[in-house]
Amino acid sequence: MKRLLVCITMSILLAGCAHEPPTKPFPALDQRLEPPKTSYANGSIWQASSAGLADDLKAHARGDILTVVVVESASASKEATTDTSRSGAVSAGIPNLMGLESQLAGKSWIDLNNLLNASTNSTYKGSGSTTRKENLNATISARVMDVLPNGNLLIEGHRHVMVNHEDQIINLEGTVRPRDITPDNTVSSALIADARITYSGKGVVSDRQRPGWLMNALDYIWPF
Repeated sequence: MKRLLVCITMSILLAGCAHEPPTKPFPALDQRLEPPKTSYANGSIWQASSAGLADDLKAHARGDILTVVVVESASASKEATTDTSRSGAVSAGIPNLMGLESQLAGKSWIDLNNLLNASTNSTYKGSGSTTRKENLNATISARVMDVLPNGNLLIEGHRHVMVNHEDQIINLEGTVRPRDITPDNTVSSALIADARITYSGKGVVSDRQRPGWLMNALDYIWPF
């Protein structure tokens, strides 16, 4: 009994000392880019990293940032109806059987005129329909991770917002054509090729949206 009380006390103390681990930040691409070296050997104050008056401010190089306007709307519906029926009938008789019918006349166990009489009838009706609708509106900034040989941009962006210990996480990846980027350096998510957009949440509210593990286990093994 004493050992049980000690174990319970230690468990309570360990639970009280538990704390949430610090959130690991996403690796910043800027930290992996080598800054341009400054050199005034040519006697000019103009540097390769300086922005020109006529430069295009749209993202075009590795490490640039552009804004993605996520507007995803998808809806689908399907309906099917099946109605089938089948019926058949067969009958057979032998009124004349090489003169033997006169000898069989009056026999209660056989009737040559009604040797076989059968019928079948089957009917099946079925119907079903399904409807699904999804909407997602968000805005997220993404970095240019690489520039492909044809000029297209590989982008990747993450957004992590925490409010009252409730996490909202948005991840985005895809390929963008430079000509699809607007003059204000934004692009619509509908113009992103191979787009992978995930929107998820973690916290008390999100946990309440899911059934418990025991219910999931019962749903998995329940045969009916």
